[in-house]
Amino acid sequence: MTLPAAIVQAFTPTGVLRASINTGNPVLARADADHGAAGVSVDLARAFAGRLGVPLELVVFDTAGKSVDAVANEQADIGFFAIDPVRGAQIAFTDAYVLIEGAYLVRQDSPLQANDEVDRAGHRVAVGKGSAYDLHLTRELKAAEIVRAPSSPAVVQAFLDQRLDVAAGVKQQLESALSDHAGLRLLPGRFMVIRQAMGTPKSRGAAAAEALRAFVEEQKASGFVAEALRRHDIQGASVAPAAA
Repeated sequence: MTLPAAIVQAFTPTGVLRASINTGNPVLARADADHGAAGVSVDLARAFAGRLGVPLELVVFDTAGKSVDAVANEQADIGFFAIDPVRGAQIAFTDAYVLIEGAYLVRQDSPLQANDEVDRAGHRVAVGKGSAYDLHLTRELKAAEIVRAPSSPAVVQAFLDQRLDVAAGVKQQLESALSDHAGLRLLPGRFMVIRQAMGTPKSRGAAAAEALRAFVEEQKASGFVAEALRRHDIQGASVAPAAA
């Protein structure tokens, strides 16, 4: 069943649904030679376009910051982002559909043994510029220095090249670095949980935002999100609970 015409028009001022996709987070999407991108967020975008009864156009970026800007600046109609108050100034978020753990990576010989030891004077922490981890740590770290890599996939290389103390990012992404680079380890546990949601420009109106929110809740409840995670062999992420 498609949504009312006014809702469809709110989401598709250009006649198609433009979905902003960030391939910098492998939990959500990856670059795909045939379609531009593939992954859980692409599956959700395709399902929502079907609900609207319109064609889908993927607007693909390699960083979260660029993907957020596309929606905030009305260059895309929906996007897939970590919920954050800074982004919320211009974007209406649904509740989370996926929960992703954020972790710290250090060298084997690092004296750091726990997450709460990172925020100390003299420590330099690599993060992807404009990522949810950047936004969160900018607020939370009081003594450590943040060093911003151009993108989340570039964090580990920046950490290695610049001899930084810590790399922060998606736990799954950092775990893959352990097999690629000897002499690294993750600090136990997690320093944050990313609440990954869909979003649309606030200018599209409250009714559109509510329609997107309801769509996300339906996809969680029906098992669509869980099946997408399995289909794309995503580890280290879980379906978010139903909204209160």
